Amino acid sequence: MTRHSAVLRRLVKASVLVLGAGIVLAGCAPVKFGSAAIVGNNAITIATLDTEATNLSQDAKPYSSIFQLTPTQATQATLSWMIQYQINEQLARQAGIEVSAGQAQAALAQIYAEAKAEAAESGVSNASLNLILSHAGIPPNLYAEVGRYEAIDTQYEKMVNGGKAPASGSAAATAAGNKLTHALCLAAKSLKIQVNPQFGRLDYSTYEVVTAPSTVTRAEGPAKAASRAGLTPAC
Repeated sequence: MTRHSAVLRRLVKASVLVLGAGIVLAGCAPVKFGSAAIVGNNAITIATLDTEATNLSQDAKPYSSIFQLTPTQATQATLSWMIQYQINEQLARQAGIEVSAGQAQAALAQIYAEAKAEAAESGVSNASLNLILSHAGIPPNLYAEVGRYEAIDTQYEKMVNGGKAPASGSAAATAAGNKLTHALCLAAKSLKIQVNPQFGRLDYSTYEVVTAPSTVTRAEGPAKAASRAGLTPAC
């Protein structure tokens, strides 16, 4: 394993879904009528987002004794993944990376094996793929994209490490991971991503959609400067 990375950490960490507490209706116009986000030349429609977020909520229901998923968490997590998939596809185009169906399936199988083992260590035995991916905020229709997402990252790290996977924990792995982080930042920057403020804003430090401060109402007293962390790509 090299990075296994953002995906694996998101799939097994104790509190994956730490998104907003409620959808904020900001006082500005939508990015584009009917769009939840614009990523490059592609629009993620509100209708598609609603469908996928509903599918995620339904998929997560059987596991309510293990984790709770609010409607806002389902919506923001779904939109986050839909954006992240497109960022990785842009990276693949820019780097000339091609991923076969077999490579994507192998990557997903490895992610599942590792996540299942870590879940068992946390007291959740024999965790299903559905449990793990719904806990990570991934709708069932997008499961197949997870393996491709990880396979693109793995191929990139091999490419910048002379064609072979760097050993886990090595200086080469750190260097490859840093190059991957920079390349993903450039890919995201080139897409000029816009998120409909109805659903929040994109945090470029994590590529997650997070709740934006409301511009409609605020508590009495001196106004606090809104955090600008992650507002723009750091590359």
